[in-house]
Order: sequence, then C-alpha cells, then structure tokens
Amino acid sequence: MNPIIKEAFEKEMQVARELYFSKKWDKAFTHLEKAHILGQRNAIPHTVNHWWMLKIGIRKKDKKEILGQIIRLAVAGIGSILGRAPIGNTGGSNVGIMTPLPISSDIAQIFIKANLPIL
Repeated sequence: MNPIIKEAFEKEMQVARELYFSKKWDKAFTHLEKAHILGQRNAIPHTVNHWWMLKIGIRKKDKKEILGQIIRLAVAGIGSILGRAPIGNTGGSNVGIMTPLPISSDIAQIFIKANLPIL
C-alpha cells in the first residue's frame, strides 16, 4: 500500500474506531466510508474496513447493512486483488457493490499527493 494512502487510511480507521467505541455509529460509519475509498485497492485493508462496517451494522441492528457487509466480506479481498474495486465506492450496503462514485476533493487530494490515479 502506498505510504501516503496507508497513513490516510489508518487515520480514518482510527477515528472510526474511536467513534465506534463511543457508540457514535453514524459518525464512525462516515469515516469508514472514507477509509473504504482509500483502502479498497488493497485486499487486507479493504477486508478489515468491511469487518468494521459489519460491526456497526450489528450494533445498529440494521439487517440490510449486516447482509450487505457479509456479502462484501466474501468478495472484498478478491475484488482488490483482481483490481475490480470500483473507484469512489463508499462500501456501505446503500451503494451497489460495483458502483463507482465521484471522489470527494479531500480524498482526491490524497490520491494526487500519492501520485496515484483517481479514475
């Protein structure tokens, strides 16, 4: 994983974990979505991210999110390895697994700094 992307991913994951343990599920999920965009090109971070999304789905008793994350956990690593992760996809069950999304300017700047393509 590119060191610039890794640092940004780990920062978002850390904030998400802190919010998770403070029972601020929705705020935590927002940081997991940012981390997902950053980490989806790498199998292990991508899979770890979906694990935390599943944990929030369980805490919120959100059946759609739970099912969506179980499915994503089954394919996340494979999608990363094969280069099939859709760029910009935020990883939640409210978005199709293969749906690309626009990348926010703050996340785009991280990719530019890392000298990685956004598209």
